[in-house]
Amino acid sequence: MLLYAQTPARRNRQILADLIALLLIAAAVTFALTVHGAIMMLAEPGRKVESSGDSLAAALDDAGETASRVPLVGDLLKAPLRSAADAGSGIADAGQSLQDIVGQVAFLAALGLIVVPVAFVLLLWLPLRVRWIRRSATIRRLRDAPGGADLLALRALTGPPGELAALPAPPGGLADAWRRGDRQVISDLSGITLTRAGLRP
Repeated sequence: MLLYAQTPARRNRQILADLIALLLIAAAVTFALTVHGAIMMLAEPGRKVESSGDSLAAALDDAGETASRVPLVGDLLKAPLRSAADAGSGIADAGQSLQDIVGQVAFLAALGLIVVPVAFVLLLWLPLRVRWIRRSATIRRLRDAPGGADLLALRALTGPPGELAALPAPPGGLADAWRRGDRQVISDLSGITLTRAGLRP
């Protein structure tokens, strides 16, 4: 399978197009990761809230345990401290929820910023590359098949006339020479088709 043309001009264009596609994909991924990091910075307050809530809950829980040792009123003192500790745990949970939401938003934003541009680049670039690879494979098979040069010559005759003007015109014209099976004309015409496809004659 031939991935790149054999003629320098077309090969250079293909390589340039491939590099541009890869650079665009890399830029999209880099930008998406940067946006992801920026959004994740919004989770920092959530981390602080979670940490503060956990610390508060732990401190109040310890205070409740200590208060429970006070004779006669220990259980009475422990109950409100336990409730306050539960509230601290609720604050910590809220901080964790905020982090989860920010993480999901960051992930979805990064995913969208990667998928959309990459899909756009691939839809523009990949079909052209695949089409050329398939067409060049078909033309090479024709070139190597018996009578394939005749078909390639016919293709040159029915294509754009620009390159035909550069060929020396035999008596009766190129089409007549092709019909007569003039090997030199057929070779020249098939060479035009191969060159158009980016293949060496």
